[in-house]
Amino acid sequence: MSDKKPRKPQKLRARLPRGLVDRTPAEIAATRQMVETIREVYERYGFEPVETPAMEYTDALGKFLPDQDRPNEGVFSFQDDDEQWISLRYDLTAPLARYVAENFDTLPKPYRSYRNGYVYRNEKPGPGRFRQFMQFDADTVGSASPAADAEMCMMAADTMEALGIPRGQYVVKVNNRKVLDGVLESIGLGGDENAGKRLTVLRAIDKLDKFGPDGVRLLLGEGRKDESGDFTKGAGLADEAIEQVIAFTDGKPAGESKLLSEGRDELEQIRSLITASGYGDDRIKIDPSVVRGLEYYTGPVYEVELLLDTKDDKGRPVRFGSVGGGGRYDGLVSRFRGEPVPATGFSIGVSRLQAALTLLGKIDTTPEFGPVVVVVMDRNEIAQYQKFVATLRNEGIRAEMYLGNPKNNLGVQFKYADRRNSPCVVIQGGDEKAKGEVQIKDLIIGAEIANASGDRDDYLQKQAEAQFACKESDLVEKVREVLARHNVSWASKS
Repeated sequence: MSDKKPRKPQKLRARLPRGLVDRTPAEIAATRQMVETIREVYERYGFEPVETPAMEYTDALGKFLPDQDRPNEGVFSFQDDDEQWISLRYDLTAPLARYVAENFDTLPKPYRSYRNGYVYRNEKPGPGRFRQFMQFDADTVGSASPAADAEMCMMAADTMEALGIPRGQYVVKVNNRKVLDGVLESIGLGGDENAGKRLTVLRAIDKLDKFGPDGVRLLLGEGRKDESGDFTKGAGLADEAIEQVIAFTDGKPAGESKLLSEGRDELEQIRSLITASGYGDDRIKIDPSVVRGLEYYTGPVYEVELLLDTKDDKGRPVRFGSVGGGGRYDGLVSRFRGEPVPATGFSIGVSRLQAALTLLGKIDTTPEFGPVVVVVMDRNEIAQYQKFVATLRNEGIRAEMYLGNPKNNLGVQFKYADRRNSPCVVIQGGDEKAKGEVQIKDLIIGAEIANASGDRDDYLQKQAEAQFACKESDLVEKVREVLARHNVSWASKS
């Protein structure tokens, strides 16, 4: 007979995958507030909501096709039981293009819509770079007018100010991809056969604000090694071609072409429209360094940059850079339709912008007040306590009965209420029940008393407010008085 003890089953280690984050109630409340503010601005511009699923057929996303066992360049993908590849959306624009194409005959044209939700990137995680993050988009499909692009820029500016970012502390930068395409054509990167190299050039220029001109030169040439030692292969351009691209980012593209001329004309029209609407260079300006990293842009492109420099909690300088952008993508819907369908759109990186606003102190990260807690004094009176909870809930007040071990004493239950950030608790023991009363304990004033060193009269006044009796019939009224005393935000929404 073996003397060996049976091995204990190994515990599963709780761990979060890299590039993902868990979110607290305070962060979720802040996101909800931001999304509502953005929604109000978008709806003021006449956009209506639509929602598309998080997954699409991989070929419908357009940019990435399954050329290996699993397509893994930038997207998360899997093969369905019918052997078709499906991917998590990497943005909200490509799914919209599919939706518009599929419902083209029933939608009004131009079709103006907005949507928000999480998108997914199969990229190397890093500081501020996540594999799941939220975006909020607005798009106009079916209009080739530069006015559609101009209003995206104006709406971007209005949204920043609605979110509390003062004028002068953000800028909407505008450029035109036709200008860059003209430059790339002039250095021999035109045509479908150079699509991959053009995309590498685009991504290199898009890193200008992060790496500066010298870093972009490396990415346009043989490649760049980052601080961790990882090497990013470059576009492999010759020195002369590199300098032409750098000159473009500085607003000095050499030569002339039809594309260059068209791009400049469109930018001038946009400038004229935004100026006529009262938006000066302090809010929206032409900037030749803006290209946007996605390949499907075909005309004007725009980017919202925060101009504030601040410090993180360790005192290190933080520069936020781009928190949103977009552009014209006249070929995306056309892939499904086989006919020209002009389109333009703008996207706010909600997760990135929320991180910036939090660091700037423009988002209240104080935890929201939790529910009123009805404590359990007598295990035989659970039905009565549940009745109190139902009464409060029916009047729009957040409430719960303590559902932990009913043997727990009041101290444990009060500690639970504190951890829930409850404004007050409701108590009824045998004495209160005999009188048809309840006790209401104001936990916020109770905490103030515990930390107070004021005069005696103030102490006695607060003590009287901290815990008091009332009739059962007055429960709702008296709880409302406590909530109003502390400006409990959710109470005003009832």
